[in-house]
Amino acid sequence: MARGKSQRRSQAAKKRMEVRRSLNFEPQEPPTSTRALFFFLGRGTGYRHAVQKWPTSSLTGRSHKLVIPAESPHKKFVLLIGDSHLRSFADGFVKMPEGSLSFGVQSTPGATAAELTTEVVHAALPRTPATVCLLAPSNNLTASRTIEHASADFGKLLAIVCNCVLQVVVVDFPPRLNIDVQLQQLFREEYHRVAARMGIVKHFSAVDYFPTGHLDLWSRDGVHLSDTGGMPILAQLLWHASYMVSLEYWFILLARQPPAPKPQAPPRSHQTSSLPRVVVSGPVTQPRLSANTFEWTVVSCGREVNESSMCLSCGDCLIKVLRAEKKLVIIVKGYLFCNTRCLSTYSISQQWSA
Repeated sequence: MARGKSQRRSQAAKKRMEVRRSLNFEPQEPPTSTRALFFFLGRGTGYRHAVQKWPTSSLTGRSHKLVIPAESPHKKFVLLIGDSHLRSFADGFVKMPEGSLSFGVQSTPGATAAELTTEVVHAALPRTPATVCLLAPSNNLTASRTIEHASADFGKLLAIVCNCVLQVVVVDFPPRLNIDVQLQQLFREEYHRVAARMGIVKHFSAVDYFPTGHLDLWSRDGVHLSDTGGMPILAQLLWHASYMVSLEYWFILLARQPPAPKPQAPPRSHQTSSLPRVVVSGPVTQPRLSANTFEWTVVSCGREVNESSMCLSCGDCLIKVLRAEKKLVIIVKGYLFCNTRCLSTYSISQQWSA
């Protein structure tokens, strides 16, 4: 009897159950190496400066510090807003790369999205920044009841910032070693959706720049980045995000400008142009000799009388001499002048005196 599909499925299910029973579900021993132990406990191995005392804000009851750089006409003012991850920048332990940008810092350690909104509304800035770089609040991972609650608070924060500044960029919060990775990813995705709904807000991810296998990027609390390893990477990421937003906004303004008008050529006049007439005045030139060398040409004017058949030969030149009333008429064949040396070889006076 042929076996059906149901029988083959039941046999496959039995094999899977046998494999599961063979697995060892006994509790594993904790790691023995120091590096693996720190990773197991959610702690880093990097160094972070000692926390300095800041003035307490009367609005939120938390430590708060605002640092504004000196005004520079050749640099764009960028304001960093965030929680305790920006403490090293505000205290000056880690420098921000500037170039064409000048960075100010507004840091409120331990603040959630709602508390950051309160500080932004009541912030007394001497001048309006060209760009605001907002570090996504990571304290909502533990303070918010649900992801939806954190999303609503973050949306209000973005709305307040966008009403103050045109160029806004959001950078993901750095990963934490003491909180579930999947929960952090859910918060990042929700923050990204809120920024995408705003339309004009750009969002940059930061999780790929901080691999959890490099514990030297975090301090020993597993929450904050180390001053020597993690914070320089965060500084480069914040600078890159701010620069890209400023560059994109500059291209948008350039595209909106109307094109420069083309120079118009002056209209052409429709007057009829007449060719210039050249009038030559002066003595009348003698007509040129005939091009035919086999014809006789009269060189000197006179009346021909008693034409003689006397001809002189001067090389290639033939000369005919005529007698006309005490005047000699010289006729040259094909030439205007004859060689005087040839004429001197023959005594013309002797020929006519005879």
